[in-house]
Amino acid sequence: MHPAPSVIIFTTLSGLGFGMLVFLGLDTSAPTGWAGFAFFAIAYALAVGGLMSSTLHLGHPERALKAFTQWRSSWLSREGVFAVATLLIMALFAFSLVFFGTQMSLLGWIGALLSILTIFATSMIYTQLKTVPRWNHWSPPVLFMAYALVGGALLTGRVTLVMYLLPLLAILQIFAWFDQDRREANSDSTVATATGLGGLGEVRSFEKPHTGSNYLTKEMVFQVGRKHAATLKVISLALSCAIPLLLLLVSFNHFVAILAVLSHIAGVFVQRWLFFAEAKHVVGLYYGR
Repeated sequence: MHPAPSVIIFTTLSGLGFGMLVFLGLDTSAPTGWAGFAFFAIAYALAVGGLMSSTLHLGHPERALKAFTQWRSSWLSREGVFAVATLLIMALFAFSLVFFGTQMSLLGWIGALLSILTIFATSMIYTQLKTVPRWNHWSPPVLFMAYALVGGALLTGRVTLVMYLLPLLAILQIFAWFDQDRREANSDSTVATATGLGGLGEVRSFEKPHTGSNYLTKEMVFQVGRKHAATLKVISLALSCAIPLLLLLVSFNHFVAILAVLSHIAGVFVQRWLFFAEAKHVVGLYYGR
């Protein structure tokens, strides 16, 4: 599918922001005062900024509020409900912690749980799509959660935990890519199954359905070369996992920590670009892509 910048920014930044809120809500010694304010400000900037960027991909952004009414059937709507609930509860938690030095643990735990549910709901927007086999897989929910938690741990300064999580994240991502490639290679989807004409005999496309592009070819059909994809996967793992781990192993100070965070975020951006670029909508079979 076409990697729209708005959804790449959305899935990357919102995941990092809500990942931060998970750890801030569970931390028994969460920072107070101006230090606490800075942590919560960063988390909210990432979470809200990511959510706001997602509206740029909507055909009618002014209708975004209507999405909240479909929570019974839509993961997009559930994500919105969970996100707003998280931000409101964590705002109360942060206000009490920052200005009064009082930790309302119950609110923190509820906020952390809602943050996890928000991340999960975001991943399910894509996982539920049976028309995109690469997404209709176990890996999007697991990886969305893993990247959010690793990023949240890194941004909240949990260095020891991050040094254990980064290698695990790299292994998980590599396994997911191999499993997705294996599943895609063994797929029985063809032009015949896409058109439903297989029962009539051999089906092949002898001419393109349209002389020009349309919405489907622009949004649902995108090709990335296998060689380029392999290179980008190496870059993604190096930036998101290897470089941050090496930086944290060498010596820890605030400058090194900032470099590790920036490298990780850059790697997640590359990973999310690949997430969309490698996803093949079955409509591509009809258009001969």
